[in-house]
Amino acid sequence: RKLAPLVFCRQDQRLSQFSTQVGALTDSFDRHHTYLRISLTEKCNLRCQYCMPNDGVSLSPNEQLLTTPEIIELSRYFIKVGIKKIRLTGGEPMVRKDISHIVSQLNDLRTNGLEAIGITTNGVVLHNHLEQLQKNGLNSVNISLDTLNSKKYELITRRPNCYNRVWKSIDKAIELNFSPVKINVVVMAGINDKEVTEFAALTEKMPIDVRFIEFMPFGGNQWSSNRMVSYAQMLKQLTQQFGSLERISDQENDTSKAYKIPGSAGQIGFITSMSENFCSTCNRLRLMADGNLKVCLHGNSEVNLKDILRFSNSQDTSCNSGQQLSRDELLHDAISSAVWRKKARHAGMENLSKMRNRPMILIGG
Repeated sequence: RKLAPLVFCRQDQRLSQFSTQVGALTDSFDRHHTYLRISLTEKCNLRCQYCMPNDGVSLSPNEQLLTTPEIIELSRYFIKVGIKKIRLTGGEPMVRKDISHIVSQLNDLRTNGLEAIGITTNGVVLHNHLEQLQKNGLNSVNISLDTLNSKKYELITRRPNCYNRVWKSIDKAIELNFSPVKINVVVMAGINDKEVTEFAALTEKMPIDVRFIEFMPFGGNQWSSNRMVSYAQMLKQLTQQFGSLERISDQENDTSKAYKIPGSAGQIGFITSMSENFCSTCNRLRLMADGNLKVCLHGNSEVNLKDILRFSNSQDTSCNSGQQLSRDELLHDAISSAVWRKKARHAGMENLSKMRNRPMILIGG
């Protein structure tokens, strides 16, 4: 099937000139975006309730997904215009067979300005590859674990015999001195909300950062407000159990509100997207496996970067003025325009639940 010709032209020359002055990754609210999350695949070896719709998702044909060279090329451009940190997500990034090669190639871009390479994973197979990934340049690990009960884990993930493998990955990450090892816990009323104190207790002896995430609405995850446990509710549980918690200073652009049980080896965090958004300090962009760019996790507008890569060299890319645009100029215009249009904040949670958005598995979190 032949694709229709693409028209590459600067729609707003003034915006292009202005974004060149302020930076391609600066929006109209003066937020500077330095963090890129890249979804490597739409596939996953789990079927978590809050991430995967009950009836699954339609996967994109392979030819519609970014290739490894395209991922690296886009990463190189994003680093050129200001990205300092890249996190690899999915689906489940570890199902990608060339994950170690991708990390190695990203590591080569540190000379271009990249400072950190991270991964967010369910941890099921991570322990088999983590040592090599670290050698190749990985320096940050987030592992999803939503319960400390193996039977409940099967209920949430809809997959058997994986719970102990996740713990192997957590233990391996600690052994390899990833600091801190972050554990992501999506808290859902009636499912795992009574385990908040048990998760927090892990930090007393283990050098981990347990991050409690408010349940968020995405396509097909059956979100409702009565299933959402707020930051305030979780904090109340913890103070009743452990007494007053120590508030830790948050780093710039942190999405997590950090706390510590006094004297503990690790810490606790709360990602409060629903009850207390942190949009004003957001510095994140998301590149999805199909090559679309999302400037807001909860926004439904996307920009196709894959087509620019694939067709800018094979077609006439001149504007009406006759000016021939380079691939970098085309990427600059597409990305800077999308970033500039980023809204001040996402909608409230009730409105979000009514908005059309991708399932979480097709975004990458």
